[in-house]
Amino acid sequence: MPAQGKHRRTKSVSLSRGIAAVTTGGAVLALPVLGATNASAAPAHSVAAEKAVAPVSVTAQVNSVTKAAPAKHSVVAGETLSKIAREYSVSGGWKKLYEGNRKAIGENPNLIHPGIKLTIGAKAAAPSDAKAGKAAKAAAPSAGRAATAERADRSERTAAAPVAQAAPIAAAPATYSNDLDGWIKESLAIMAERGIPGSYEGIHRNIIRESSGNPNAINNWDSNAVKGTPSKGLLQVIDPTFQAYHVPGTSTDSYDPVANITAACNYAADRYGSIDNVFGAY
Repeated sequence: MPAQGKHRRTKSVSLSRGIAAVTTGGAVLALPVLGATNASAAPAHSVAAEKAVAPVSVTAQVNSVTKAAPAKHSVVAGETLSKIAREYSVSGGWKKLYEGNRKAIGENPNLIHPGIKLTIGAKAAAPSDAKAGKAAKAAAPSAGRAATAERADRSERTAAAPVAQAAPIAAAPATYSNDLDGWIKESLAIMAERGIPGSYEGIHRNIIRESSGNPNAINNWDSNAVKGTPSKGLLQVIDPTFQAYHVPGTSTDSYDPVANITAACNYAADRYGSIDNVFGAY
């Protein structure tokens, strides 16, 4: 019995040890197995994930490259940097577009000429010196406001030009001498404005015959004088005739030399066609 019990204990111990060994061994053995399983499973999962993700990443990169690729635009008449920036949805607007094309545009972003090739999406070129940076800042006002100022300035120059040119055209008022020559010339100028015919020679000839050039001459002996309407002035005009043919703008005094000449010539034009056709009493 003791031997049997010892056997049993030994077996039991052996079994326990075996279990422990198995357990321990199992743990030792299981770990590599489990580890191998997990290691093999993990890479499989990673490869699958990479295969699943890789196409998306590549596609995204391709799309990114495609979107980022600079586009070319040829400026046409009437376009502005603001308009082009809106058309291409440029991030940063016209300022960003100008920064990337300043070399082609020049120092003034408000002046872009048809035919200029713009690169949409180009990176801004670093300014060569401090002056270039200041020039870019100075050009910062909006294109619309600068264009408005330019149009206003051009309108002012256009409006001012005719005034400057018109100044020399203004002529000084004509002056006439206070003598027979001056009276005849002034009368001819007024007659020309009124469309009354007559020449210097025709007026002068009739004056010399009628009054000898005396503006205060009066005839108190002829039939007109008998009727109470004596002939007066350089061309001996009676008052009723003077009043009927008086030229507006001249004196109402029949002795006034210019008023007398113009009224007499107006009467002669109505009755004889012109003072030039009068060679005697009229």
